Amino acid sequence: MTSSENFVHPYIPNSVPSVRQAMLEEIGAASIEDFYADIPAGIRLHRPLDLPAALRSEVELTRHMEELLARNTSTRQVLSFLGSGCYPHHVPAVVDEVVNRSEFLTAYAGEPYEDHGRFQALWEYQSMMAELLDVEVVNVPVYDGFQAAGTALRMAGRVTGRRRVLVATAIDADKLSRIRDYVRPDHDITVVPVDPETGSADLDALHRELAAGDTAAVYADAPSALGIVDSALPRLAELAHDAGALYVVGCNPLTLGVLAPPSAYGADIACGDIQPLGIHQSFGGGNAGFIATRDEERLVAEYPSRLFGLAPTSVEGEYGFGDVAHERTSFALREEGKEWVGTAAALHGIGAGVYLALMGPQGMREIGDTILAHTAYARQRLAQVPGIEVPYGDALHFADFTVRYTGGRTAAEIRADLKERGIYGSVPTGEHEAAFCVTEVHSKADIDRLAAALEEIVK
Repeated sequence: MTSSENFVHPYIPNSVPSVRQAMLEEIGAASIEDFYADIPAGIRLHRPLDLPAALRSEVELTRHMEELLARNTSTRQVLSFLGSGCYPHHVPAVVDEVVNRSEFLTAYAGEPYEDHGRFQALWEYQSMMAELLDVEVVNVPVYDGFQAAGTALRMAGRVTGRRRVLVATAIDADKLSRIRDYVRPDHDITVVPVDPETGSADLDALHRELAAGDTAAVYADAPSALGIVDSALPRLAELAHDAGALYVVGCNPLTLGVLAPPSAYGADIACGDIQPLGIHQSFGGGNAGFIATRDEERLVAEYPSRLFGLAPTSVEGEYGFGDVAHERTSFALREEGKEWVGTAAALHGIGAGVYLALMGPQGMREIGDTILAHTAYARQRLAQVPGIEVPYGDALHFADFTVRYTGGRTAAEIRADLKERGIYGSVPTGEHEAAFCVTEVHSKADIDRLAAALEEIVK
């Protein structure tokens, strides 16, 4: 990009030199460099960014963007068995119709307090999520499920005044990395290894860790990163509470039509990602995180994110929608806030609300049953492939599951060969171990095609 002082960028406002100079004079700055004076010289680039010249016409820009987008391959163009936090699900057309309406689709959530349509839509989402999770309080979505887990654990730390966090179930490596980064330096994360034979929580090992004291929270995923719905989940709650810790459970909300919600087996805070609820994968994006608790002051006071509720107006008998306890949020406290939570995922909350309203209790039950059945069939079918073992016996799995390759080829090699056949899957979790995922979008024929391809590849 040219560094000429006279350059006017076609897509950057106020880049006309005379306009820029007038703005500098208005605030008493000599140059743009004045704004960066606090940045140490050692971490500055000291040269222009290596960017191409600006495209000066809309036609050129459109062509350039289309060329970039053409490099992507959507999971709708191939047969995908990728999961591990971002899942292939059917998104009903009505969800896209609603979230693309101009009332909701904006570049930023905005702060128009007269906009009760948006506030009501998010309140409806919160209400349906609360019913699904069997709690009273659910937040406006944060960025993703990883952040929701990190925030939930920081909330537990503030409530208990303690430092340690114990992870009791198998956890995705990327999720663990994000949580570690988010809760430091206030909290230390200890991962308690699961039982290698069953893939479930090691209760004896957890009990020993809890005996050391200073545990703010015990964290569990339901299902775990292995796809296992751990039968020990209720016992984890008992151990956590006996040690004076809170119990935080990350869950896939799409399981809750067929599985008990975390609140039913003792969770103080539930969290997770609403991507399975009518949100497109969007090339790895399309995520938004929820946090849910009972209506208890010590818990609600620690939410850093927005909560919408009903409030009476000046007109008798009329109600409106607005922020609940806004004074506790980073929006009100700014730099004094407990932590900072942005607004980028609110639109996904509206989409999830539309999805939940469309599905209803019966629809959620049916889709949950379908995924359980597809997961069981996929595990059974792949176990029949020579050179593949499907571990963890009869443990209940939902969507995600693990396979082991015993024929000598690595998981990375097998993944590459599947990709050549137009099949995405086999996410390596070890040199000879990989994760697959099935949902309601996969048919028996799809699973059989995967098995047939693996029979050719796995030697």
